[in-house]
Amino acid sequence: MKIHASNAGSVALSISGMTCSGCANAVTRVLSRVPGVASARVDLASGRAVVVGEARPEDLIVAVEAAGFEAQRAPGEASGDLQ
Repeated sequence: MKIHASNAGSVALSISGMTCSGCANAVTRVLSRVPGVASARVDLASGRAVVVGEARPEDLIVAVEAAGFEAQRAPGEASGDLQ
């Protein structure tokens, strides 16, 4: 399913439990597999992920937690910027 940018929103998540780039890659992979996700970027240093698409935030959190990490919506998540 192709997601048009005009229909896509972004969600920022705070991710805890990542200790290395392998962890960040694993989180990126599981987020990318959630239906409705157009792209996912994870920043290990800040512990944040930004997901673009139509996926529900609850589904993103469930996917991250199923992979063994903790996740919650990030404060100020509407901006979708990794800083």
